[in-house]
Amino acid sequence: MANPIIGMFRIKELRERILFTFGMLVVFRIGAVFPIPGINVRELSRFFMTQTTGNPIVDYLDFFAGGAFSNFSVFMLGIMPYITMSIIMQLLLIVFPNLKKISQEDGGRKKIQKWQRYGTVVVCIIQALAVSQFARYIDSQVDSLLYVSMFQFTMISILTVTTGTIFLMWIGEQITKRGVGNGISLLIYAGIVARLPDAVFQLFRMMRSGDINPVFVLIVLVMFVAIVALVVFEQQGQRKIPVNYAKRVVGRRMYGAQNTYIPFKINPSGVIPVIFASSILMFPMQIAQSLGSEGNWLTSVSNALNPQSLLYNIIYVLLIVFFAYFYTQVTLNPIEIAKQIRENGGSIPGIRTERIEEHLTKILNRIVLPGSLYLAFIAVTPTLIQLAFRIPSSVAYIMGGTSLLIMVGVGLDTMTQIEGLLKMHHHEGLVKRGKLRGRNL
Repeated sequence: MANPIIGMFRIKELRERILFTFGMLVVFRIGAVFPIPGINVRELSRFFMTQTTGNPIVDYLDFFAGGAFSNFSVFMLGIMPYITMSIIMQLLLIVFPNLKKISQEDGGRKKIQKWQRYGTVVVCIIQALAVSQFARYIDSQVDSLLYVSMFQFTMISILTVTTGTIFLMWIGEQITKRGVGNGISLLIYAGIVARLPDAVFQLFRMMRSGDINPVFVLIVLVMFVAIVALVVFEQQGQRKIPVNYAKRVVGRRMYGAQNTYIPFKINPSGVIPVIFASSILMFPMQIAQSLGSEGNWLTSVSNALNPQSLLYNIIYVLLIVFFAYFYTQVTLNPIEIAKQIRENGGSIPGIRTERIEEHLTKILNRIVLPGSLYLAFIAVTPTLIQLAFRIPSSVAYIMGGTSLLIMVGVGLDTMTQIEGLLKMHHHEGLVKRGKLRGRNL
């Protein structure tokens, strides 16, 4: 029982949770292979094989869908429509006070979640229509891509792709409830990890054929390891705010003075800003890519939203900074924290009681800005790698930037939850002295 890995599988509850999570992820990976009915898989594969230069937008969409987009599978939209709708719903709660009041009522949270699911269906239908237009474009480039008429394929794609995303949403909720880790984040994590071996193989194959300088490959691998170390260091960083509590009487008991602290992480929102920014940009990008052949202005939009373009990266950085502040204010509200401190008879040394909110807000603003810029810098590293070393986009998206942020962040969060369950059963954690700090994804 000294080995925590063995201990994980000896505890019945933890073993069942881990096996359930693996089972759901296997279902997700199997579904990523099954194509939409009516698609000629051979012609589809031939079309993408003839794209010698690659398509950065398709590679980017494939990155979050775990390769399901280029397969035209039933899971080709992945879980991103649900994340897009969750962002829209969070913004609506801020814009409309009446909607926020509903969410705070008894059963209001369930109402908001129900509306969010309905909105996800609408987003899926819009994106499924764009997918059908993209299939029409591919059909014009190859011989007989579709076994059915265009109208029939449009109806089939709307039904199957929407159902696939809703099923993934259900899988994510079940993993969160009955497995380990955050289900939605783990689905994205599984898609990235599944494409990692193929990216490494493609990189070394290009090196052997002489398309890439081996020195560049070595530099990229060193950067990969360095970025992982930096992400782990940044995710674990904290600013501790000391709080002193006076003696107080509760019932017939007197509680003594207590000195503690509030841990503010350097990056309180974790990888959420990156996922949110990618989701927001992916929606117009997919529509512009699919309908680009319909008009000149859509082609211009598609080119402007190319992940390698300057405009795209500027918007991407601004969205990451915005969502870092937005999500931090939602999860760490200084007004609520200050209210709880005062109600429990607490105080921050050197700060007046009525100015606690101002002090906490000032600290959060100072922490979030460098943390968000750090996230943005790591997120745009794939573009820098492509421009500097001419690495293919399909490899660069996996080997750096957003993929590393998600893999490291979700991995740390899942390990933290497993460690907590191990400690509940009086076992040692997964790491020495159990120093992992959890993030609220």
